[in-house]
Amino acid sequence: MGRTMHSRTSSCLLAAALLCAAAPTDATIALTTQPGSALETTAMKLVSGDLKQSRSEGDPPVMLVGSARLSTRPGAPAALFVQVQSASFCGSAGCSTSVYVQRGDDWTKVMDSISGPIKMSPRAHRGMHDLLVHGHDRWVWNGHVYADTLPTPDVDLRHSVKKDGT
Repeated sequence: MGRTMHSRTSSCLLAAALLCAAAPTDATIALTTQPGSALETTAMKLVSGDLKQSRSEGDPPVMLVGSARLSTRPGAPAALFVQVQSASFCGSAGCSTSVYVQRGDDWTKVMDSISGPIKMSPRAHRGMHDLLVHGHDRWVWNGHVYADTLPTPDVDLRHSVKKDGT
């Protein structure tokens, strides 16, 4: 998850300028196709491996992008939300979205493979707004990445195995 991508192209600088537009808190992050935009250009570089894999499997992908200023610091660049839609990347829970933040010239993945609508909450932790997935699954900033706050249910695997070993 701490993977970074370094890019010094003018399109990435333009993307950083475009990303400064803030979305209101408690709003669903809009993911749309943006052919030829600086956001799309940056997103294509960040998920190039996924796009290539999908194409190699004969499944032309659709990429959706969006942005929101997650930091509570005035003037901080917005985060980039990227969703690759294809049969190989979407399942019964839907298509997954990854979130990247820009640190200097690098983009770092701070939330990976989340399915469902994402809202930015007015609540914040460590200087970043919380994210709500499906309206109730709260993800909070731990200083490096977003972490899920839903507890993992305890599963007693002893009861899932029959006495005959099957």
